[in-house]
Amino acid sequence: MRALLQRVTSAQVTVDGEVVGRIEPPAAGIRHGLLALIGVTHTDDEATARALAEKIWRLRILEDERSAADLGAPILVVSQFTLYADTRKGRRPSWSAAAPGPLAEPLVHLLAETLREAGAAVAGGRFGAHMEVELTNDGPVTVMLEI
Repeated sequence: MRALLQRVTSAQVTVDGEVVGRIEPPAAGIRHGLLALIGVTHTDDEATARALAEKIWRLRILEDERSAADLGAPILVVSQFTLYADTRKGRRPSWSAAAPGPLAEPLVHLLAETLREAGAAVAGGRFGAHMEVELTNDGPVTVMLEI
């Protein structure tokens, strides 16, 4: 699994004109939250999803080198199969490394649920939908994680 994490002051996902997930850390008295774009590959499993959730929750990229766990920062989780794009040949990306929906969807949901169980306030997108993601990246801080 891969996660592209962005430290944000706000983020939201819209599907068909409806906001389906939103985080606003300042409204909760916290300066930052995280937008986690999640990609799944064929060999990923429940252990991978849980390990990546733990890494996201504890990674110290927020204010004063603290983690979402330290601050209780909210996390917006959005599935993003394009994180597994292979662009080494030609001009058309290959998506063959991305897991199909029946494998990927439950793992993205498990990652989000694992974050909730750890204490995170988690919002999400809608798996498989065409989503519009809006964010204010602070820093900018963007980090790629791979488990």
